[in-house]
Amino acid sequence: MILGGGTAGWMTAAGLASLAPGAASVHLVESADIGIVGVGEATLPHLRAFITRLGIDERAFMAATHATFKLGIEFRDFGRVGDSYIHPFGTYGRSLGDIGFHHLWLRRHQAGAAAPIGDYSVGVVAAQERRFAHPGPDPDDLATGYGYAYQFDATRFAPFLRAHAEARGATRTQGRVDGVERDPASGDVRAIVMADGERIEGDLFIDCSGFRALLIGDAMDEAWEDWSHWLPCDRAVAAPCASPPGPIEPFTRATAMAAGWRWRIPLRHRVGNGYVYASDHLSDGAATDALVEALEGPPLAEPRLLRFRAGRRRRSWVGNVLAIGLASGFLEPLESTSIYLVQMAITQLIEHFPDRTVTAADRDGFNALVDAEYDRIRDFLILHYHATTRDDSPFWDHVRTMAIPDSLAEKMALWRRTGHVSRYAHGLFLEPSWIAVYLGQGIVPAGWDPRADLPDAAALDRALAALRRGIADAVGGLPDHGTYLAGMGVAA
Repeated sequence: MILGGGTAGWMTAAGLASLAPGAASVHLVESADIGIVGVGEATLPHLRAFITRLGIDERAFMAATHATFKLGIEFRDFGRVGDSYIHPFGTYGRSLGDIGFHHLWLRRHQAGAAAPIGDYSVGVVAAQERRFAHPGPDPDDLATGYGYAYQFDATRFAPFLRAHAEARGATRTQGRVDGVERDPASGDVRAIVMADGERIEGDLFIDCSGFRALLIGDAMDEAWEDWSHWLPCDRAVAAPCASPPGPIEPFTRATAMAAGWRWRIPLRHRVGNGYVYASDHLSDGAATDALVEALEGPPLAEPRLLRFRAGRRRRSWVGNVLAIGLASGFLEPLESTSIYLVQMAITQLIEHFPDRTVTAADRDGFNALVDAEYDRIRDFLILHYHATTRDDSPFWDHVRTMAIPDSLAEKMALWRRTGHVSRYAHGLFLEPSWIAVYLGQGIVPAGWDPRADLPDAAALDRALAALRRGIADAVGGLPDHGTYLAGMGVAA
């Protein structure tokens, strides 16, 4: 039994109906009085794997959600005012045996002989040139060294998934929940009680009720771990606007502001905009004024104010109640992680799916993996704020000088000393992502892998120059992003 529709609820219903069709009957309950947040319009490449596993045709999905392609995220003014860089979905250059490319680049960068590291990334150069094509299958082809995600209309995503889930047997009840019935002995949830008196029973209850957290929070009283001392942004004001003339950018933009940052997400039919800010440093009215002033076209709706808090549940699975989405935790949309966290939880649920009776092993395995994902993403987001030289506002002074988690401090110390990125076998934001933010925000390590000193300097410079030319040539052969969308038949 899934409580709550929206993106999290219908992703969960579609995932279970498609990927575990014989394991359970899926029943979703949602209220027409609770709308979709509809702000998270940018995604990560993992969503491609999700829709593919569900058997969804990419063109149909993109047409239904007015989607565009996304090669990465451009960050402006984060390290210091005037700086910008792109965090790409892909690698930098090519390794030399076991020597990572960035170590070779660091050696020549210190000598003043290397171009900006983004010039050695197909994803970065293609984003800058506003070009896109699906990467080919040949791993030796320069033009395949990138991934992609989507930018789409979130209000259209949930209805699209609802149709997919219901076609595969998921059922739906619409109405208001009036109460939760629990087993007095075990504490497990037996049923939810609707306002009209209907009881809806279940074996496993999945809380997708958003920040309200009616099951994991209200019924099970699971504690919330607050991270606002590290991620102080607690509000956002959002407003769509008409698309300006010119090409459709295949990337999301985040621009640092006096008390947070502003997003820009180009879709086919409009541009999504928002200002994420810390209410301790900026009033709602001032944030709204700053957002409206930055719009590049006429506004298409009144600005919407959203309140949130960074953190997660101490446990996302308690008893027979499991939380997915905002009921489980929230990390601001700086790196477009919200939908990924939903997808990750669905994947882990299927891998830990109980056989009628929920066991401690099911819960413990799920919770450990979910916690690790949240913690790693938390550290990565904090890095964007803490790795700055900005001192031009109280907000940036605070995040630049604040105490950070030990786990992040250790990662940063390792990078500064050796140029190595802390590695983990599974999870989000692997080595290229950390390299992008470290270097993009001015943290250049003092050292590098000693093996990077072995190649002849002149030969290495020739190889770097050839790689840069090859990437520029490969990207030059790609079509304009809008032209490619039109060729797929999904352009507006």
